Amino acid sequence: MEARQAQGGVLVVGGGFAGGYVARLLGRRGATIVSPENFMLYTPLLPEAASGTLEPRHVVVPLRQMCPHAELLLGRVTTIDEERHVVHVETPNAGAFDVGYEHLVVALGSTHRILPVPGLAEHALGFKDLPDAIHLRNHVLRELEAADAEADPARRQAHLSFVFVGAGYAGVEALAELSDLVSDALRYYTRLRGAPQRWVLVDAAPKILPEIPTRLGDYAARELSGRGVEIHVSTTLESVGAEEAVLSNGARIPTRTLVWTAGVRANPLLGELGFPLDERGRVVVDSFLRVQGRERVWALGDCAAVPNEATPGRVDPPTCQHALRQARRLAKNLAGEREPYRYRMLGQVATLGRYKGIADVLGVRLRGFVGWWVTRSYHLLQLPLLTRKLRVVTDWTTSLFFRRDIAELSGLGHPHRLE
Repeated sequence: MEARQAQGGVLVVGGGFAGGYVARLLGRRGATIVSPENFMLYTPLLPEAASGTLEPRHVVVPLRQMCPHAELLLGRVTTIDEERHVVHVETPNAGAFDVGYEHLVVALGSTHRILPVPGLAEHALGFKDLPDAIHLRNHVLRELEAADAEADPARRQAHLSFVFVGAGYAGVEALAELSDLVSDALRYYTRLRGAPQRWVLVDAAPKILPEIPTRLGDYAARELSGRGVEIHVSTTLESVGAEEAVLSNGARIPTRTLVWTAGVRANPLLGELGFPLDERGRVVVDSFLRVQGRERVWALGDCAAVPNEATPGRVDPPTCQHALRQARRLAKNLAGEREPYRYRMLGQVATLGRYKGIADVLGVRLRGFVGWWVTRSYHLLQLPLLTRKLRVVTDWTTSLFFRRDIAELSGLGHPHRLE
């Protein structure tokens, strides 16, 4: 059977932030996107989805709305024939078929970076995508229910102890948001009023948020410590079990909740597809975002080691800010305006829970309420589609006047069988 052809000649593998924006920025030229989901996740808002500040559907953007001139195929690419310029796509409902392309854009993103820590795979919770965030929220709320029902004070304390390993953006923001959720929720648990909580943040680096200027990182550490968060830096996780986490500094923490946010790794499918990879498993590309040794194959985002002419000798970090700028450059390169990728970071932002945040914008360092407001404003600006922006603003406005919802919805997507 003859292969169908990618719309506009551009086939985008992956519908995440990088891939979705390439297809969107190509405009009327069009593209074909191959993705297992029909939405793009805006990951910086994931902590607020986990805490209930934002409705989960509002942190994702439907690809068909985001990229109105693109074709979407729900499925996965399994093989690539670069001689014939064809990829083999497997779909859950329409079977398998080949898709031809003129230009192939690889934007497969990243996944959890798992280290050989005893018990990690069996007992830790991830925090990388929307299912992770919703599962974490449900788990935390169930731990409150378990603590409320527990008669033994020591076991109750374990249910109210939460350990986050990884003190980058994801770990810090998730801990801050979830601690706000628990604080709001405890007012409805009469037996738990006054019960001590334990929040622990662990990282192998010598300080938290190592990506941001030292003064802002120090402010974040003071802010979290002031809220009772235990911070263990220059420390690693030695092991984790169903009821205890052991740290390299000798601390043994009775807990039923350990969240692993210690970095990401490029999608392992990249190796199976035969791309040249660096030592961290990322696709090697040149300054034009072209895959090494390939003329019409391109890669960007978390899955690629993208050299940046504004920062010689270094590749871009896996952030949405850089993925968006890479997508803008690649869309122009695909349209024939070929120039090397160059982007100097405008700043960095992070929230520390309700009304607290930090921001470094063009060298101006902001913290507290102003930092929180700038962080939210930046994310709102980057979120595509006016309808999504309005939904997010509505959620944020509502959260100013009402406490977070504490309904636990682990049954969603798992209906009872008709019997």
